[in-house]
Amino acid sequence: MNKFALVLAAGKGTRMKTILPKCAFPILKKPMIEYIVESLEASTIDETCVVVGHQRKVIEDILDGRVAFAYQEKQLGTGHAAMAAEGVLGDKEGTTLILLGDMPLIDETTIENILSTHEKLGNDLTVVTTSYKDPRGYGRIIRDKYGKIESIIEDKECTEEQKNIQEVNTGIYAVDNHYLFQTLKHIQKSAYRNEYYLTDIVHLMRHEYTVGTYTIRDNSIVMGVNDLYAISIAEKVLRDSINREFMINGVSMINPETITIGHNVCIEENVTIYPNTTITGESTIAEGAQIGPNTEIHNGVIHKDVSVKHSLVYDSVVHERTTVGPFAHLRSNANIGKENRIGNFVEVKKSSTGAHTKASHLAYIGDTTTGDNVNFGCGSITVNYDGKEKHETHIGDDVFIGCNTNLVAPISVGDSVFIAAGSTVTENVPSGALAIARNKQINKEDYARNLIKPKGKTVETIEDAKDPKTS
Repeated sequence: MNKFALVLAAGKGTRMKTILPKCAFPILKKPMIEYIVESLEASTIDETCVVVGHQRKVIEDILDGRVAFAYQEKQLGTGHAAMAAEGVLGDKEGTTLILLGDMPLIDETTIENILSTHEKLGNDLTVVTTSYKDPRGYGRIIRDKYGKIESIIEDKECTEEQKNIQEVNTGIYAVDNHYLFQTLKHIQKSAYRNEYYLTDIVHLMRHEYTVGTYTIRDNSIVMGVNDLYAISIAEKVLRDSINREFMINGVSMINPETITIGHNVCIEENVTIYPNTTITGESTIAEGAQIGPNTEIHNGVIHKDVSVKHSLVYDSVVHERTTVGPFAHLRSNANIGKENRIGNFVEVKKSSTGAHTKASHLAYIGDTTTGDNVNFGCGSITVNYDGKEKHETHIGDDVFIGCNTNLVAPISVGDSVFIAAGSTVTENVPSGALAIARNKQINKEDYARNLIKPKGKTVETIEDAKDPKTS
């Protein structure tokens, strides 16, 4: 039997009070809708349809090529959103799993358990429920005297007695696809909110079809995110779960409550992560690496025995036995070779370095290809921007670049070159050369005497200041 997923992600999310649509808001630097779609992709779901509406292009750009889209022009409730998917799923035979787009902690195992239970019980509709000690804000599950589900009552429409019910609707349903779209046509607008409630399919189907429930014990898995405080709760749940899994598998974390690891990060065993470190995106950390403290890595590839501390690594690669930091910044596809030293206040942008290269402090390396055994002296800069365009610098092997050197791109430096400190190099340097590019020093005797006045004095010259006769 075919299995489909219908994700409702058209709402604005007014309680979030943000520019982004709610389902696009990031959790650990990844849009929450992407967590749901990744779990569906890992499951036995054959096809996913996402209903979009408010700022639809934002969601469409995030999920481009991965799902089908349906459009809800006006946000008239969850039932109306499901109706919008008829053009995509309406003629298909199978089971449809309906999910809300603000439920980022739903996982592959839970999805499979819901679908399996739905099939084993022979249900036409399975409502997924959970329980809260404080169920405010959730639709309550109403059961008959035999314990079978009768209906779902929205929180604002509950009687005082019904508000005490702790079993609530999660907003997740498994339903026969044909019966779903047949039933949606009979939903009426709620008199209370002038919206079409998807929850109405329960009382519409219960007499003619087999309707059951599946209860999730851990309610954090199905928590909905409606405001920025809920974002922080979801992040904490996700962070604790991810950190626990890594630590069980041999990753040492010092003060793990201060460490944030993203959902798609891969870390090998025998890695140590120090406090206040964030690793997100498609990052990978190889064994023996030491990361942190106070370090951020996003889409970074860190090879064996690398040390990165007090530094930023974005979209970059660091090869074996290299040290980065403190206070270094690697970005925009920097590719740092083996056994390098990228030290204090060094920035590397869109550049590659060979083995045994050092930039120990206060250097900028941009749009540069560097060979092996190159030394960047303190204050060295590859001058890559002319105000309109970026230009490249090429540096060979065994090059010594003295302190406070400017290499004005486009420029090439050959192998075994020595560049004198304080040079501004504007022409290519051939292999084996010594490059000195300084203005000739001129000393003008006694010239400063007429320029410098001692602090707090009104005298004309330093000599006057020393002569008591002029006091």
